[in-house]
Amino acid sequence: MIARALACLLLSGGLCLAAQARDYRYSDAHLHYVDFFQESEGMPALLKAMDEAGIEQSMISGIPVAKKWHEDEPKRPRYYAGDDADAYWYSATDVYVAAALERLPPEQRRRFHPFLSGFNPVDKNAVSHIERMLDLYPGLWQGIGEVFTRHDDLTALTTGDTPRANNEAMTRIYHLAAERDLPVLIHSNVTSKRERNPLYLAEIEEPLRNHPHTRFIWAHAGTSMEIHRHQTRMNFLLPLLGRLLEDYPNLYVDLSWSVLEPYLLDGQGKPRQAWVELVKRFPDRFMLGSDVVGRFSSLGEQMHAFDPFLDALPPEVADKVARGNFLAVLPKGH
Repeated sequence: MIARALACLLLSGGLCLAAQARDYRYSDAHLHYVDFFQESEGMPALLKAMDEAGIEQSMISGIPVAKKWHEDEPKRPRYYAGDDADAYWYSATDVYVAAALERLPPEQRRRFHPFLSGFNPVDKNAVSHIERMLDLYPGLWQGIGEVFTRHDDLTALTTGDTPRANNEAMTRIYHLAAERDLPVLIHSNVTSKRERNPLYLAEIEEPLRNHPHTRFIWAHAGTSMEIHRHQTRMNFLLPLLGRLLEDYPNLYVDLSWSVLEPYLLDGQGKPRQAWVELVKRFPDRFMLGSDVVGRFSSLGEQMHAFDPFLDALPPEVADKVARGNFLAVLPKGH
């Protein structure tokens, strides 16, 4: 167990009793084994970071695009936004994930829940690629995603048409996901950097309404750090999430890093009570993710940053958000 500070309870006689603060075990609902150059620190580094952070189980996926090092750039970029060179859809990312898992002993392999991500979400052939991968690695894949649709500047940088969560190619994938009992983790920004309204809401709400038998995990609740740089906090997000969760029982929310601040915690690191009440209202529908990409030294920092918010929840709800809800959304038998 990871030691945390002792709380002091003052009784009427002035006696101070030490009470152990909560310790959490986590399921990481959003982790990328490789980065935007399809490189990784590797499984030994990942397992070490998980053990140190108290992460028992983890979703694991590749990155569906690769960043080009353009001929005109003298220095290799470190991130997709490092320069103006394109990114392109990259299917081999799933093979890298599968190969890394197949080299693990069974007891370690069982800690991971791999999601398929290496397909072009604007190609109606993508569903056939997913079916082939499911057949090529029988019993391995437990979900689909992270699917990149509206994704800040990455959308403009990626070669091809603008991906949307409600296009025909994705509709075919949602049908397959329902047939195969696979949850879909989808990145779909709720708005642009400039519009202070849910500009792209229909792109995520239409699939929720039209595919009630498909379980959707909305990455970052539609937020992004790039949106925050321009808009700070979107005041419409909280009531919008409440309505969507009420209307669509197939919606789950990934609270990974860009939701933590400025939504779950205020500027002083204290939980926002309105968000605490929202999670208490829908205790089975929220999960935590680190969203690390190929480098794992910050894994514990990312997950433990949620502890102040978890501490504000009833213990049984906090355990669901930290660990149980992600496991519950996986296919039956996993």
